[in-house]
Amino acid sequence: MRPTKKIHRNFFALIYLNSIVPLSTEVKGFLAEHVRSIQFSKGDTVYKEGDTCTKLYLIKKGLVRGYFLSGGKDVTTWISTDNEIFTSITGFFTNQPVKENIQCLEDTDCLYLEYGDLEYGMRTFSEFGELYRKLLIDYYIHAENRAFMARIPSARKRWNYFTETNKLELIDRIPNKYLSSLLAMRPETLSRIIKEHAEFMTKKSTE
Repeated sequence: MRPTKKIHRNFFALIYLNSIVPLSTEVKGFLAEHVRSIQFSKGDTVYKEGDTCTKLYLIKKGLVRGYFLSGGKDVTTWISTDNEIFTSITGFFTNQPVKENIQCLEDTDCLYLEYGDLEYGMRTFSEFGELYRKLLIDYYIHAENRAFMARIPSARKRWNYFTETNKLELIDRIPNKYLSSLLAMRPETLSRIIKEHAEFMTKKSTE
């Protein structure tokens, strides 16, 4: 396979993925042919519970959350942002109906690869499997961080763990009602912690 003129269209994906695993000319050409772009508006639903999911997404710019409804309550389970991948784990990897809803919290610009193209790439190109492995490791590290955070009994300590393992800019980008849900605390508790954190940072900067 030779490189195609479509490479420029997926330049972001090629630079990002090549930084993870050096890609051959053949793989770059394959990705240029098969990676697609899609834009979502703020509030758009990417998938809802019960849908079929066949796409693995890479966020170029934006903010996406996963959530489920329990007794009429909206529970946020994860949030992904710039340069991160997302999908429905159950839907994409096992071809079962999606178990959660996926919603964009900002206008979100994504690239995606269909499951069939991913499977073909893994069968055909040796470095594709290594790339896939490293992407999954990163994906599951994020999942492990969320699982660990959910088991911390103290709201303050959950907040501390979140700020230690995520970009601080997310505090301003994620609406409080979704961030408080992710951190399993009441919105008023989160507001108080954020205020105390801001006061502490201000005091520290003047010392």
